[in-house]
Amino acid sequence: MTLRHALAGLLVLGAAPTLAAGRVPYGGELRLAHTGPAPQGDPTLADTPVEATLLGLQSRPLCRLEANGTAHPAVARELSRPMAQTVRIALPSLGLANTLARAWTRFTGTDAPSPYRALLFAVNGEARQLSPRGAALELPLSFPWPDLERSLCHPALALPVTTGAPSLGPFASTTPGVFDARLGYPEGRPYLDRLLVTRTDERGLTRMWNARQVHVALGALPEAGAPVGAALHATYLAFSPRRVPADFRQAFESAIDRDDLIRLFVRAPAVPMPHLLPPALLAQAPRPRPGSPASGGTRTVTLLYDAGLEDQRAVAERIQVKLHERGYKVALEPLPRATLRSRWAKGDFDLMLHALLLPPLPGPALAVVLDAAGRKDLLGVELPLIGAIEDTSARDTRARERALALAPSVPLLPLYAQGLGLRVAPEVEGLEMDAQGLPLLEGAYLPPEPPAPPGGRK
Repeated sequence: MTLRHALAGLLVLGAAPTLAAGRVPYGGELRLAHTGPAPQGDPTLADTPVEATLLGLQSRPLCRLEANGTAHPAVARELSRPMAQTVRIALPSLGLANTLARAWTRFTGTDAPSPYRALLFAVNGEARQLSPRGAALELPLSFPWPDLERSLCHPALALPVTTGAPSLGPFASTTPGVFDARLGYPEGRPYLDRLLVTRTDERGLTRMWNARQVHVALGALPEAGAPVGAALHATYLAFSPRRVPADFRQAFESAIDRDDLIRLFVRAPAVPMPHLLPPALLAQAPRPRPGSPASGGTRTVTLLYDAGLEDQRAVAERIQVKLHERGYKVALEPLPRATLRSRWAKGDFDLMLHALLLPPLPGPALAVVLDAAGRKDLLGVELPLIGAIEDTSARDTRARERALALAPSVPLLPLYAQGLGLRVAPEVEGLEMDAQGLPLLEGAYLPPEPPAPPGGRK
């Protein structure tokens, strides 16, 4: 029994709100503000760390990936392997098992394809034919893939948040911007009674923080010593080999300075990403920039980008300017994320900025990146060879080596990776980050104010 479970029991039995010294108290409201788009309820489209954090208030994946790499059950009651190539997921109810099977069938199928489907590539039929066995799902694997359980902890594999559906996260919301603690959350009731969430812009976030109107600011420029999420929100330039010249990669690499991008156009915390995997997963020196290819006249292309991400607008404009120097006339087209993902799935683009929240695991991250590059054919070649390595460290090394080897052959140019910037008021305690780089708000708490002395004066 965890401490939170034990304290929840005391709370239900009528324990005093201020517990004995040394114990974490329940209660209080935490005020949180954030920048960027609000999540729309679809986990496969909640690509930014801010969106994934907010969506995670009401819908969590089956497990939580701890800092040491262990998959700890959250929504699932248990993850087990009854056989070497079968993963069994025990769930609280048959209804939840059916809902999860339908959700995974949808996003791995043709209706709403997503590059995150690669997380389930090792499952027979890519999880498109799952049938619950009671309140459990069994995932038969078509090849050894020791990282599957940890892959199931990715936020994109959570259930969609829909109006009227019960919350599967630590909080529940019936009023916009108000999230109440769930007593029945499997990992234990959150310490806070309530979260009050406000969406604003950068200027508004700064103003609210300086006025001490919020306890936590998501998407803020981090202060020295403040927690920062792992830089796993990776942005790439995808290109269609059918629509651009054969020397496009050379033209782009000769024109773009990634350090310049993050210094002037990308909001911190950010790092340049010279390889297919971000530096958090693949620490390698950048490759030397090639010379400019011979001029081939003016080429006209269209660059699609996410209309909801201000960074992408600035980066797209910078690419437009720099490619003009290489003979490219680039038209910019901002699109809603769902439309952008649909255009990606159809291959209907010349150039496209593609941002992904990668898992903190080299093998699964490489799978998502290869699918995003339109090279799903490589998954059946590369993943079985990686998964056949039992030792975790050696398997991760193999995935990194393959990422370096495959980079020149995939139509995807890595640009930069970002983490979650946040500011946390000094009075907030217990706020930790998971291995995905997202804050666990259910563990945060506000210490009770000391009682006023007799007479009402402090």
